[in-house]
Amino acid sequence: MKSDDLLPKIDRRTLVSGLALLPAAGSLLSTPVRAQNASSAPLASWTDGPAKQAIIDFVRTTTDRLSPEFVAPEDRIACFDQDGTLWVEKPIYTQLVYCLDRVPAAVAQKPELKNQEPFKTVMSGDKAAIAALPLPALEKILTATLTGMSVNTFEADVAKWLHTAKHPRWDRLYTDLTYQPMQEALQFMRDGGYKTYIVTGGGQDFVRVYAQRVYGIPPEQVVGTMGGIKFGYTKDGKPFLTKEPKLLLNDDNAGKPQGIHLMIGRQPRAAFGNSVGDRQMLEYTGAGGGARLMMLVLHDDAQREYAYGPANGLPDSKVGAFTQALYDEARKDGWTVISMKNDWKRIFAFD
Repeated sequence: MKSDDLLPKIDRRTLVSGLALLPAAGSLLSTPVRAQNASSAPLASWTDGPAKQAIIDFVRTTTDRLSPEFVAPEDRIACFDQDGTLWVEKPIYTQLVYCLDRVPAAVAQKPELKNQEPFKTVMSGDKAAIAALPLPALEKILTATLTGMSVNTFEADVAKWLHTAKHPRWDRLYTDLTYQPMQEALQFMRDGGYKTYIVTGGGQDFVRVYAQRVYGIPPEQVVGTMGGIKFGYTKDGKPFLTKEPKLLLNDDNAGKPQGIHLMIGRQPRAAFGNSVGDRQMLEYTGAGGGARLMMLVLHDDAQREYAYGPANGLPDSKVGAFTQALYDEARKDGWTVISMKNDWKRIFAFD
């Protein structure tokens, strides 16, 4: 079984570079969260400057019927990457944390896995050993935790996990760690009649579980990496769907515009990302005529969040890499680079 049968291609360093920083598998009790409402003032968490003004000008220009850049309501499509654009992606992607945390449940369902690797290592809670797991071992974990169950079972398990799992740095639910300025951008776009979509390299089924509650985006407006689904019947004749270890769409890099075409059917007018995986989505958005808005979040605030690039001399990263080549392309093509440090007054709603 190949690794890209389940998730987008991520090399071993990406998968394990942050594992040693994660808590041992298991859940922490907490309370559910609700999506944070943006302030009544538009983009209140943004510093006055070119980035904030670009969003305001774009929405006002394209929704003014007297403007030559007016966009018909049905064509108002805005696409947002998730990891690193709408919420924290460090030290590793939230969905990968979920997979590790779900190993005990997989072992409970199949006790024979208890003494088999890599499940034995994960169950031990030895962070160093978990971080050293080879790629084939991680593939086994992905297969065991993301497939082989009904869609309904998977969705219920993800929802339960999200209501308890916490980030190791902030000790807060992962769904608390959405960026307040981006929540406000989502709402501002919607107030202008734009339909907002999440276009993510993460699992489509995973993100759909919480997108409505956390971002105000319904599941049908989530485009992500798609796995195979098999139709069948229970013993009493009730139809159900089972998740299979088969890749239908790798919604990353060139897969993003492909997914947009397949699932949305309209070229976006606005696109927001943060890494090389979003490059083709922004290029595709900018290739259309009329007013277009392309924006990239640069993580340059180690104190309030994280700092990584390697653009502009920031530390290199295998998770959410923002290369100098991407930065140069953004400048050349008129994309707006959002400095987390300079353009955002606060990062999270709880700041």
